Amino acid sequence: MRSTSTWLPAAVLLFSASAASAQQTKAPLPRVASAVVVEAVAKGLVHPWGLQVLADGRMLVTERPGRLRVVAANGTVGAPVDGVPPVFASGQGGLLDVAVAPDFATSGILYLTYAEPRGAGTAATAVARATMVEPAGGPAKLEGFAVIFRQQPATSGGLHFGARIAIARDGNLFVTLGERYQRDKAQDLAVHYGKVIRITPDGRVPDDNPKRPQSGAQPEIWSHGHRNAQSAAIHPETGKLWTVEHGARGGDEINIPQAGKNYGWPLITYGIDYSGSK
Repeated sequence: MRSTSTWLPAAVLLFSASAASAQQTKAPLPRVASAVVVEAVAKGLVHPWGLQVLADGRMLVTERPGRLRVVAANGTVGAPVDGVPPVFASGQGGLLDVAVAPDFATSGILYLTYAEPRGAGTAATAVARATMVEPAGGPAKLEGFAVIFRQQPATSGGLHFGARIAIARDGNLFVTLGERYQRDKAQDLAVHYGKVIRITPDGRVPDDNPKRPQSGAQPEIWSHGHRNAQSAAIHPETGKLWTVEHGARGGDEINIPQAGKNYGWPLITYGIDYSGSK
């Protein structure tokens, strides 16, 4: 979860020791048991996926079928925000993450990621920017909606969209992109599958992005060799990006992606394939 005032490490919910978890991973169990307290603050949402806590205590929450909600601090769920684009709501696809600009309180600018339908049953992750306005007496709505990045190419199926947004201290956006279950494509720098990208707030390529010698390498790529990273946060002290990506069985990873580095998928993983093979 993301908050304007509190940073929750991506690993915070991953390390509760149990017999079940021991069967799923080769990693050592924690030496100190952790305690997680669960409290329901809002009910009635359908597959809530992205959460942004605002300075006034309200929350922006995405529902995967394609709705963005404003949830009051007391848990009251508001009407769907107008102006959300059509989404590819299938499998893991739909309306995914939401993040707000550092000056959201005055600008109203937010970012959305979603599985964008591209025709003929295909889809890919898209990043959009819009301004949220809240008319008196009416539901909130998005204005000036614009797609600032599209994962290429699109493919069929509803798996591995990635789609988490983390806004760095310099204002640039890190976005995780799943490999759409096209495993070997995570190593192909000519496509956006299985990558972390870094773009400016309007979707341009920052001048200091990694420069790659490979012909056709996509300039947005920050790091590659990822499977399906669906958690990302900026560390409050170091300013570095932290991600969690889903591996095959037992192969989940916590990474601190560095510019230009290869994180191995599918050449190396500590997970086991769902078929049971290494």
